[in-house]
Amino acid sequence: MIKLDEKEKLIADLKIAKEEVNLVKTRLNKANSKKESWFRQKSAIGKEIKSRIREILNFKKKRNSLTSDVKKTKEKRDELNKQIGGEVKTLNKLKEHFDSQKRLENPQALKKNIEAIELKIETEPMSFQREQAIMKDLNKLRKKYSEVKHVSEEFKDFKTKRTTITSIKKEANKLHKDIQERARESQKHHESLVELSKEIDLLRKKEKTANEEFLDEKKKYLNVNDELKEKLEELKKINKILEKYNIKVEKVAELKKKKSLKELEKEVQTKIKKKQKLTTEDILVMQSKK
Repeated sequence: MIKLDEKEKLIADLKIAKEEVNLVKTRLNKANSKKESWFRQKSAIGKEIKSRIREILNFKKKRNSLTSDVKKTKEKRDELNKQIGGEVKTLNKLKEHFDSQKRLENPQALKKNIEAIELKIETEPMSFQREQAIMKDLNKLRKKYSEVKHVSEEFKDFKTKRTTITSIKKEANKLHKDIQERARESQKHHESLVELSKEIDLLRKKEKTANEEFLDEKKKYLNVNDELKEKLEELKKINKILEKYNIKVEKVAELKKKKSLKELEKEVQTKIKKKQKLTTEDILVMQSKK
């Protein structure tokens, strides 16, 4: 049999244990909130880092593609410049040769004179002597033209070569502009890549801080959780004792109330014996006895 005082102590211990469990639960919830908050921050930063990495890979792919294009275009341009160099040498030789032929009569002028004389012979009436004289002059012109007509062909070659060089230069310049444009675009992608790398470095530092805070809060959470387990174990032990002796909290409270009432009755009886004045509370105690 367990005494009332012992029962009261168990009930008091139960109350304290429950209050402590509730307090620890509150602390555990707060610790969990902090822990989860840092975990969410860490996860959000991690996602941001992954997003930046995807952007970096995209910029790197574009930059490398442009760099490859620039390299190939440079090779084409250099090949054209090499071709231009060869064509210019040929053109200079043609020019030198052409300049050396300038002392000769103009083949175009000779050809025009020949055609004019041939037309005159065919269309104008003239004496035999006159025709013979003109034919003699015509033959001289034809001979001269035969000697210098190659100059006209060489001049055509000269003009054709110059046109070819101009066309190749135009194509080379176009390639050069394309190289510059692609190089600028490639540089922009590279600069974006560098900036993103800097951002990732900063984000990694933030992620590290968030992870450290998360681990610290997790440690606190686990400590509080262990404390809660201990408090729950204490509460469990008290409940087991109460169950063992079939002690109900309501019954103990009722017994305690009865005990208090008996003590009050004794006090009122003592007052009556001593003929002391009774208070309203004393009268109520006497009435409750009836």
